[in-house]
Amino acid sequence: MAELAGFQKKYLRGIAHGLKPVVFIGQKGLGTEVFKATEEALEQHELIKVKFNDFKEKEQKAEINKRISQKTGAALAGAIGHTAIFYRQQKDPQKRKIVLPQRQKTQ
Repeated sequence: MAELAGFQKKYLRGIAHGLKPVVFIGQKGLGTEVFKATEEALEQHELIKVKFNDFKEKEQKAEINKRISQKTGAALAGAIGHTAIFYRQQKDPQKRKIVLPQRQKTQ
């Protein structure tokens, strides 16, 4: 996944505002179950929230977010408090729910 531009991240955070978390990361941290749940959620929804239940350190959450991005190919759209927002475009154009805004190129 290509890096999201700032205005695209802002757009995705706006859409995600009303969403409930679909993946929860507990004291066991990242396991195969978490990656599997994340993959399934991204495949179905494109935009998901991940909630950290037992991680309070900012550095720990940043590392987990980085690993989720690398493993799933999803882009981190934002992280606020104990919640992270991930986006991965649906591979099938017929199933896509979100259209990212694009900047107009000025001449």
